[in-house]
Amino acid sequence: MNKKYEVLIVGGGTAGLSVAARLRNEPNPPEVAIIEPSEQHYYQPLWTLVGAGVFPKEVTQRDEAAYIPDGATWIRDKVASFDPGQNRVTLAGGEVVEYEYLVVAAGIQINWGAVEGLEAALGDGSVCSNYSYETVEGTWRAIQNFKGGRAVFTYPATPIKCAGAPQKIMYLAEHAFRRQGVRDKSTVVYAAAGASIFGVARYRAPLEKIIEDRKIETAFRHNLLAIDAEAKRAVFEHLDTKEEVVMSYDMIHVTPPQSSPAFIASSELANDGGWVDVDKYTLRHLRFPNVFSLGDCSSLPCSKTGAAIRKQAPVLVQNLLAVRAHKAATGAYDGYASCPLITGYGTCILAEFVYDGVPDETFDFDQTKERYSMYALKAYGLPKMYWHGMLRGRM
Repeated sequence: MNKKYEVLIVGGGTAGLSVAARLRNEPNPPEVAIIEPSEQHYYQPLWTLVGAGVFPKEVTQRDEAAYIPDGATWIRDKVASFDPGQNRVTLAGGEVVEYEYLVVAAGIQINWGAVEGLEAALGDGSVCSNYSYETVEGTWRAIQNFKGGRAVFTYPATPIKCAGAPQKIMYLAEHAFRRQGVRDKSTVVYAAAGASIFGVARYRAPLEKIIEDRKIETAFRHNLLAIDAEAKRAVFEHLDTKEEVVMSYDMIHVTPPQSSPAFIASSELANDGGWVDVDKYTLRHLRFPNVFSLGDCSSLPCSKTGAAIRKQAPVLVQNLLAVRAHKAATGAYDGYASCPLITGYGTCILAEFVYDGVPDETFDFDQTKERYSMYALKAYGLPKMYWHGMLRGRM
């Protein structure tokens, strides 16, 4: 006989655990099960500072078991397929699990193999990436070993987790090169698929000023296709002219292409882009009313950040519980996202905005200015809020 749970959550990352904790904290909590194969949980926003040598990577890792809420069931497996018409999922191990309500919070898929030669080149001393626990320390080694030449920092032509992260590590590396005395014989290049340094106009101008002041070169509309590690050459496509552009490098930090997880993209839950097809305000599926989604795997047209999830989780829980009680789902997510744009060791611009890039700032000062206080919030305050508040369903 198939196991059945009132609420089945796919994914035990930031989004899944936040929703599970909030549900289990309710006075009349539903029965909750979480499908998550990983034994470890990572606070990924800190990987930028790990890659810059500020923290060891171990401070970003904790046991998954410590954050499974009391009373919730942890299913240590992966989803193979969805059958939303029958309210069930099939696990990789062959087991079928049924549900009354489904929450899809499976994160985003890193496609290392989409850049030819990248996987083989990672960790060779000059090719690095902050985008996994296994590779993040290699970024700091590459920065330390850089003796001058061209340092390239890429951004792919796909949605990614934390759109500001590719430039944050660039600013920190440029600062490190100054500290190491090699900046005057170095060229720093931001090679990005986008058309500008940042999508929200309020923060674009101060970032452009930083780029100008620090003599960082930009190559917008450039999408990385291949790495030739032996020749130290990066091959890009110019997205407007479709021409191939070859760039030599002495160090390159690669932000890999990303996508919706394959098991979601191939399912009935997905929209044409492969993301879980939800209403952008209620987080409820557009075709299956007992299905909800949040976080990176959802179709929500917002930045894919932990800060966004912090605002999405209470709305999703409110609406799921309303539907459970046969009431209208009236909770509305406004698209809030936050990006602490680290601009150097000890400086940060805190970008906050809602749908359509409308600023929605927390503090009563000019958040477009570089500040140590915002750096301290990013480095020390937010991790504590994450581990002790957000994952416990308290904020």
